[in-house]
Amino acid sequence: MGQKTNPNGLRLGIIRTWDSQWCVNDKEIPALIKEDFLIRQLINNFSKRNSISQIEIQRLKEKTKNRITITIHTAKPGIIIGKDGETRNKIQAQLKKLTQKDINLNILEVKNPDKTAVLVAQNMAEQLENRMKFRRVQKMAIQKAFKAGAKGIKVLISGRLNGDEIARSERHDEGRVPLHTLRADIDYAALEAHTTYGVLGIKVWIFHGEVLPGQT
Repeated sequence: MGQKTNPNGLRLGIIRTWDSQWCVNDKEIPALIKEDFLIRQLINNFSKRNSISQIEIQRLKEKTKNRITITIHTAKPGIIIGKDGETRNKIQAQLKKLTQKDINLNILEVKNPDKTAVLVAQNMAEQLENRMKFRRVQKMAIQKAFKAGAKGIKVLISGRLNGDEIARSERHDEGRVPLHTLRADIDYAALEAHTTYGVLGIKVWIFHGEVLPGQT
């Protein structure tokens, strides 16, 4: 089971919480799912691979129904904020136009991007698109993750590796990545790299340690 499912979704409600948190009635849920999708799409499309690892959306109080709190976790807050907050204000204005609601936009810096799965995958995709050898990309990602304090990491790249005619998958892992242990804090990401030879699939699993009862 642990090998086939998304580790992030498998641990929701156990050691991980949802990126979208609402206090609404059932009839509003379909519209809010669509709205959250459009919000994330707008932010992610604002700048290609802008080192965003997570976007949290909160609508928690009935009396502040027309206000949305959005928290962007990024390794490069300067890019999202812009000069004198210009980029941040532009994003906030576009979000307000999209949702027709007041937007409270927070930007938090990711302290350890080298052991954050999404950011590691983004960096790998960029290197592969710049024609770096896939084995070197894998080894560099693993070395940086362990240097940043990861307990284990697994990296999988699939496609026409180094331009080979036949597509294949290459996996490289170091340390422990216990996918079947639900208390194991495993960060997972899957991205695509668009190279001259076609699309390469990238999957990254990073193990941060076990979350014991009372620590969630």
